[in-house]
Amino acid sequence: MKSRMERTANNGEWEELWEEYGPKLLLFARQQTEHASEAEDIVQEAFVRYWRARQKQPELSPTLLFTMVKRVSIDNARKARSRWQREIACYAGEDGEPVAWFADPVEEKERQQQLEAALRSIPPEQREVLVLKIWGGLTFEQIGETLSISPNTAASRYRYALNQLRNVITAGVI
Repeated sequence: MKSRMERTANNGEWEELWEEYGPKLLLFARQQTEHASEAEDIVQEAFVRYWRARQKQPELSPTLLFTMVKRVSIDNARKARSRWQREIACYAGEDGEPVAWFADPVEEKERQQQLEAALRSIPPEQREVLVLKIWGGLTFEQIGETLSISPNTAASRYRYALNQLRNVITAGVI
């Protein structure tokens, strides 16, 4: 058990070490990360690691702190990347795309109303081709047979419908 005198000496030594190296280490850590708060956490962790290592090897050079800052920043980056990959995997559906766990019924209803308003804004001939193609999943040949038009006419009406929708959306009508 250390005496109070030894603890005070160690605290004074720590404060001196911080005064001399703290700002330099913080600047170095800031180059390793995007956020100042992360840099502060990195420096703090480096100091803790250094202090623990000094308990076993008192002759360690304070310049080792720079190496420790670099190592802590690498460790943090790896942890963040791993966490990000786990979260993506957790929220991904079978197709690999993120799955919304909580759907906002108000937003869904609003989106549906906007879509219906946009569809009503295009001519009926184009609208029926668009609906058969996108929601019906029919080919232009099948659409042509269904509507008694040629597949080329179905394709043209589809292109016109998409252009009309694009114009309606970019104009902010809906």
